[in-house]
Amino acid sequence: MAPAAFAALDPLYESGPAKYRMGADATASDRIDQLVFDRLRELKIEPANVCSDAVFLRRAYLTVIGTLPTEEEARAFLSATDPDRRARLIDELLKRDEFAEYWTMKWGDLLRVKAEFPIKLWPNAAQAYTRWIYAGVRGNKPLHQFVHELLVANGSNFREGEVNFYRAMQDRSPRGIAATVALTFMGERADKWPKKKLDALAGFFAQVAFKSTAEWKEEIVYFDPTADKEGLAKNAVFPDGTRPTADPRTEDMRVPFVNWLLRPENPWFCRNMANRMWAWLMGRGIIHEPDDSRADNPPSNPALLDLLQREFATSRCNMKHLFRIILNSQTFQLSSIPTGLETTTTQANFAWYPLRRMEAEVLIDALNQLTGTQESYSSPIPEPYTFIPENVRGIGLPDGSITSSFLELFGRPPRDTGFESERNRSTSAAQRLHLLNSSHVHQKVSECPLVTEARDMKGKPDELVKKIYFTVLSRPPTEKELAAVTAHADASYAGTREIAEDLVWALVNQPEFIFIH
Repeated sequence: MAPAAFAALDPLYESGPAKYRMGADATASDRIDQLVFDRLRELKIEPANVCSDAVFLRRAYLTVIGTLPTEEEARAFLSATDPDRRARLIDELLKRDEFAEYWTMKWGDLLRVKAEFPIKLWPNAAQAYTRWIYAGVRGNKPLHQFVHELLVANGSNFREGEVNFYRAMQDRSPRGIAATVALTFMGERADKWPKKKLDALAGFFAQVAFKSTAEWKEEIVYFDPTADKEGLAKNAVFPDGTRPTADPRTEDMRVPFVNWLLRPENPWFCRNMANRMWAWLMGRGIIHEPDDSRADNPPSNPALLDLLQREFATSRCNMKHLFRIILNSQTFQLSSIPTGLETTTTQANFAWYPLRRMEAEVLIDALNQLTGTQESYSSPIPEPYTFIPENVRGIGLPDGSITSSFLELFGRPPRDTGFESERNRSTSAAQRLHLLNSSHVHQKVSECPLVTEARDMKGKPDELVKKIYFTVLSRPPTEKELAAVTAHADASYAGTREIAEDLVWALVNQPEFIFIH
């Protein structure tokens, strides 16, 4: 699909329905807020207050780059008086190296980057796939181009990373491929479709063939018009009911499908991706779940989703552009403390920012960052993953097969299906006990520079306590918290190191540390 096709969209909303027609001078972030707050007024729901700078700082870091701010970064931001400091921080985070690392991980979940059973890419292919995804995210490749390259890919799975899209699924039959495409790029679960509709979509992928090479586990993905044993290609029909004009006897039917899917006026792709990105940043989709779009699961705010869809399309599918306008909205910056009762309706209409636990990889990276320690990861797959360097971050693991007991305990997704719900962000007693009592966490805390380099706290603990709070919670302690630690230091027979260790351990076990809020 030529990128120029996206320029044909009218970027203004003056021609849209009156209920969301806005002034041309309104920014996209302002439009988001107007639509959200108009909807809340209709429902007689009072939105939460805007969050503090300290809360915004931590939320932005963890949501955008999956990384805690350092003590220095937290102090610098909280001491700034620039009225545009939040917008400036967002721009800085979108340029950080960690952005590419973190969102490669998120795309890796969606695209099922995994070497072992049941996906069975094998390490060489998983690494090639991850490198291709990383290069696209780092270069901010337009998502219509990103998806186009995935869906028409041919070549060796060891050399052309994008062809692994066709291998990273449990069912590689035409119907299995069609179901995966529908889930990933259309946000629809084809298991709920009539068989005739699924067969019609499968016709576009009936000519995808696979062949082995002399290289162990290498496979070539290619277009083969003789691969369609059931004659599905001749009956291919787009999900909107129209038929392609391509001749399946000579033409790769994936091409007309991609050209149909990625048309800017086609709601399936831009609408789905806009909803997914909103869900990634806001913790919940406007259509919820973001991969379960259907007539009986409508958006909670249709006008808002229309706006995001149009913004995404007119930006030529620029992921960072959509991130920027969402992050700069007041809606993203609301407090996580509701002003009224928490109900399904208030949650679905974004009356406050939803609490959610850090992803497993982000949590272990945060623990390692503040304690100055590293983590051991392993894989059941042999070469080249028999040794994994300890300096590899959790968010930078290139394959879902590489894991640890901590990641498994805290809900890292198995990457078997590509469903958003594979990632488990709930809390459990086992998780709490691990943070409270495990030798794994205790050893990290005891090795923490905040502990090992602690100076005399007797009578004057303020600076060390502030340093610990800024490092662990990205904010200074309150007067009440500072007084409590001072009283404990004055009354305790423990040494400075022991008191510092107690404080780090106590803060790591606070919901304020574990949750994005």
